[in-house]
Amino acid sequence: MKKTPVAILGATGMVGQRFVTLLASHPWFEVVAVAASSQSACQTYAAAIAERWCLDVPVPSAVKQLPVLDAVVDRLKITQSARVVFSALNMEAAAIRELEEQYAAAGAV
Repeated sequence: MKKTPVAILGATGMVGQRFVTLLASHPWFEVVAVAASSQSACQTYAAAIAERWCLDVPVPSAVKQLPVLDAVVDRLKITQSARVVFSALNMEAAAIRELEEQYAAAGAV
């Protein structure tokens, strides 16, 4: 069975890290993109979370070298590579709603 490509928004935060650990070895999903704020963008996932990893399990090797994308600026790039987008954003509720609606309008589930 072919895995569904997924992206995780807010991947560097605590909830996003949990998404990463749960989805990295999931039998139905393949993490193809991780996104966060512009502060983490343009780094590898491993570099972006190096001092911030909150979990007691290691960073999944399947995502360590993924580039962290900007959740706002790289929306089109993310929706072109991922069919499903999981959101763990840490922003004002109205901003989250607006951004998630933009992802949905671009075709993300």
